[in-house]
Amino acid sequence: MLRGGRSRSTALCHRRPGASTPASGYAGAVLERNVAEGVHRIDDAYVNWYLIEDGGRVTVVDAGLPSSWLSLHEALAAVDRIPGDLEAIVLTHAHLDHLGFAEQARHELDIPVLVHGDEVWLAHHPMRYRTERSPLLYLANPGLWRVMGAMARAGALRTPRVKELHTFADGDELDVPGRPRVVYTPGHTFGHCSLHLPDRDAVVAGDALVTSNPYTKVAGPQLMALASTADSAQARRSLDRLEETGARILLPGHGEPWHEGVAEAARRARAAGMT
Repeated sequence: MLRGGRSRSTALCHRRPGASTPASGYAGAVLERNVAEGVHRIDDAYVNWYLIEDGGRVTVVDAGLPSSWLSLHEALAAVDRIPGDLEAIVLTHAHLDHLGFAEQARHELDIPVLVHGDEVWLAHHPMRYRTERSPLLYLANPGLWRVMGAMARAGALRTPRVKELHTFADGDELDVPGRPRVVYTPGHTFGHCSLHLPDRDAVVAGDALVTSNPYTKVAGPQLMALASTADSAQARRSLDRLEETGARILLPGHGEPWHEGVAEAARRARAAGMT
């Protein structure tokens, strides 16, 4: 049963915009509708991905983990859409926890998967990503074990590479529902991009700026841990690009949406530093 008294049987829970995640930790996928106008967040195994609605058509931003394929179908049904309404998957980057069901959707639904040209290699070799610090140095944090366990159960280590990709570049306005504008924000990965939705006063930041760190479980606007960052200096510079959007709503790849302005989130991230 869905929370909130819904009668349709599904594993997907619903949450009001702004409601907090249960303190006990991950308890199944959660759909949060209209985190920005016509943008819905799916929080699945501590990873966010998004549906953008536009005129009855839908863009998926990021693809969670392989088991998020089920969450995709449940989320579409919950917002009165069907898989045939999907037009594209746009990836902020190609880490395992964002690549998820992209290849399955491409193959089974015949929809394109779009990514920045600098990210193609990683999308073809998702297990071979570069970081500045070993994840093993964070294993003393019990929160990391919960996160990694949830991701492993969701199939992270079985994430397939995407066989066919369409590429975009910085500044492009993508011809997909929502018409997001590409903001090149490398550092977390070499081809990481954020997606600005000017008419919705929002930016989907992927892992360029998050509000929860999976490695430390620290909450609040911050850069990702060095254990998942390819170039920390570049990641810091990319905060400037996010600020330039002037967006009020930040939609991160991990953690709760932020509604107090991207500039303030970037300021706090700089102050927090990197671990």
